[in-house]
Amino acid sequence: MEKLFGTDGIRGIANIFPMTPEVVLNIGKATAHVFRKIYGKKRPKLVIGRDTRLSGCMIEYALTSGILSAGADVFLVGHMPTPAIAHLTKSLPVDGGMVISASHNPAADNGIKIFRDDGYKLPDNVEEEIERYILTEKVKTGHITGSLIGNAYTVDDAKGRYIEFAKASVKGLSLQGLKIVLDCANGAAYNTAPQVLRELGAEVIVLNDRPDGLNINLNCGALHPENMKKAVKKEKADIGIALDGDADRVIVCDEKGNSVDGDHIIAICAIYLKEKGTLTKNCVVTTIMTNKGFDIAMDKKNIRVVKTKVGDRYVIDEMRRKGYVLGGEQSGHIIFSNHTTTGDGIISALQLLRVMKEKGEILSKLKACMESLPQVLMNVKVKEKRDINTLEAIKYVRKTEEKLGKKGRVLVRYSGTENLCRVMIEGEQKKEIQKMAHEIAHGIKKEIGV
Repeated sequence: MEKLFGTDGIRGIANIFPMTPEVVLNIGKATAHVFRKIYGKKRPKLVIGRDTRLSGCMIEYALTSGILSAGADVFLVGHMPTPAIAHLTKSLPVDGGMVISASHNPAADNGIKIFRDDGYKLPDNVEEEIERYILTEKVKTGHITGSLIGNAYTVDDAKGRYIEFAKASVKGLSLQGLKIVLDCANGAAYNTAPQVLRELGAEVIVLNDRPDGLNINLNCGALHPENMKKAVKKEKADIGIALDGDADRVIVCDEKGNSVDGDHIIAICAIYLKEKGTLTKNCVVTTIMTNKGFDIAMDKKNIRVVKTKVGDRYVIDEMRRKGYVLGGEQSGHIIFSNHTTTGDGIISALQLLRVMKEKGEILSKLKACMESLPQVLMNVKVKEKRDINTLEAIKYVRKTEEKLGKKGRVLVRYSGTENLCRVMIEGEQKKEIQKMAHEIAHGIKKEIGV
């Protein structure tokens, strides 16, 4: 059966399958049916938020129509970060939530993520049931009329609810005396993130908070933090914070304009939580993409590291199973399970700021707890996702692994959300591993590249 869901919901180019109004309408119908069937909700209620993409309105209207036509109600909250929707599923009288966003992808893309009423993303079996409804055309059977048709409501205080929730994650913290450069990526947090930081007392210099529907993630935000770094140095700020389009990830820089990625943020916070005696089971959860330097840093502090597949949902699953409080990815998806059920860029930044304030240390000093090994990451656009082990290019991978031995590693995998093959190599010499990565990437491009 054809797959609609990837590692982070349904995603694609807006107005091309599966992100067409026709398919999205059926996604809405199927979600309402499945929530009724699996969760026993007679008249399901779903909150819907979106990021700032031009296609967001088109998809929101189609999705809402599908849900209403299947006898479920919709609560519309407009532009909201993905983690805010996760929170609102618990804060509002609803049975689940849906986010219209393609996260860090370009403006032409869009997607749909679905949350349960406890703020967690749907498990695989529920996603598969939604797919079955759509792809077997069950959604075309049965039409309701009259009072059975759903209703749509606008929620006016959604923004305020999330802002108070974010501030409560660092209850009692004052950011007075801190100067912060904040890059909103022209995305969903453009009107929430600055307010959170200012209400906590910080001086905030805001970049990229004027979305026009097409400039989301465009040379800004977590994927392009260069202007944030320049602004930090120019303004003599204490820290730079860059969110992505839906604000579920964060990348920061220190007062010198040097990058502090997700690995470093997790390392700093893990050490802080251990010192406080609140790092459950003395363990942190990361993915196979985490830099080897992170493992070395945690080993020095006697903190155990558990690794999962790439994707915040796998990190969250492991954290929930074992009761861990901290986990995340190098990309800046970080989960503080005492506060959130998903990656939250704003709350992650606040936890880091709390460490800075309580320890009274500048970020460059805190960052020194971990030294990253040189790492090269290359993306190859592919026309198909053939089994990597069957590719001719695998011989370059094996050859590289032999050459690096225990002094580095090679990871080749497909993106779960885009038609990309990612080649990652770590080693002692940057130039050497760049050459190795180019060789592997060239082999993959020759075989299955676009």
